[in-house]
Amino acid sequence: MTSSSPLDSVYYIQLPEGFTLSKEAMHIDPTIPLPAQKKALDDAGSFNMQELTQEQILAGILTVLAYDRHNEHTEYYRSIIKEARPNIKQELSEAAILKIKNEDFEIAEEMLLALQGLDPEDVAITLNMALFFDQRADSYRRSGLNEDADAYDDSALTYYNQAMDAEPPAPDAFFNAGFFFLKQHNYIKARDCFETYVALTCDAKDEELGENGIYKKERAQQIINDIKNQNMDDVEFKAAYELISSGQEEKGLDQIRKFIQKNPKVWNAWFMLGWGLRRTGRFDEAAQVFEKALELGGDENSDCFNELAICNMELQNFDKAYDNLVKALAISPESTKIMSNLGYLSLKRGDVSAAQKYFSAVLEYDPDDKIAAAELSKLEV
Repeated sequence: MTSSSPLDSVYYIQLPEGFTLSKEAMHIDPTIPLPAQKKALDDAGSFNMQELTQEQILAGILTVLAYDRHNEHTEYYRSIIKEARPNIKQELSEAAILKIKNEDFEIAEEMLLALQGLDPEDVAITLNMALFFDQRADSYRRSGLNEDADAYDDSALTYYNQAMDAEPPAPDAFFNAGFFFLKQHNYIKARDCFETYVALTCDAKDEELGENGIYKKERAQQIINDIKNQNMDDVEFKAAYELISSGQEEKGLDQIRKFIQKNPKVWNAWFMLGWGLRRTGRFDEAAQVFEKALELGGDENSDCFNELAICNMELQNFDKAYDNLVKALAISPESTKIMSNLGYLSLKRGDVSAAQKYFSAVLEYDPDDKIAAAELSKLEV
């Protein structure tokens, strides 16, 4: 079966000279074919010019701008839509951001691609593309689709780099990229991004920044201080993460132990040590290390409790695992990863009904979670 292209939903029409769609219709060049979006019930050969609406043309233009970047009439189509809808960029941007927040990713991507086609030089649109792929990667990783998540991370990085290369510099590009690198435990790049953000906003007065801008500036400086105070920008720390995440756990464990010898009170380092041990199946040792991470400040991090719970499940300490997961969920109440682990814990305890409830809850938050869907399907047989 051949996959359909979004452009298949568009047909080109040649408007007769003097044809208008409404009294307020924009100027149309009858020599250039216009893209029009097919109606849902349109049959081949059933097109009626008298039923054509302006919205069909505008929707058709947006589809072409999104998916046909080399169209010879792109500039003309842009001029039409800007004349007809002067606020189209703001309207589409706001709608796309809302769709991203609601994890309605397919529609959000269509909107963002249309915005890019409309104004490829707008750095705000480029940054929104980065945020879109960043959040989509998070969603896929929560669903256990790590390879897909990695691919979206790569796309996010491409757009973050484009946004950070913009002239004049866009402070928000560096602020958001900083959090992207934090999630990847790349504290050197995260620090650099936040330092650039602070430098770009240092001369701005509080009234210019506004309440949100003041918060972001203070937050950036706090993260810079935390990274430096805990030496998380140390090359051994970065090397340990890269080795463990790439499957070279033993080498990574050697690196993080060297870091801990010099920085024994950094909870993130103990967390990484526990993570590496857990991945190699040393659950008892890993559990003790995660407890140490919690004592040193990791008790505000849901991943720390979640990892400890995994160890306790493997050690048959089910009551402890449940307590760990409840604490993790209290910190991150919408984490489908934690909900799934509660489902797996219920299965280990023989409580099929509870497991079904947890996996169903996962699907309420993320209907595309294939792992939860598969587990629920097995339980319903």
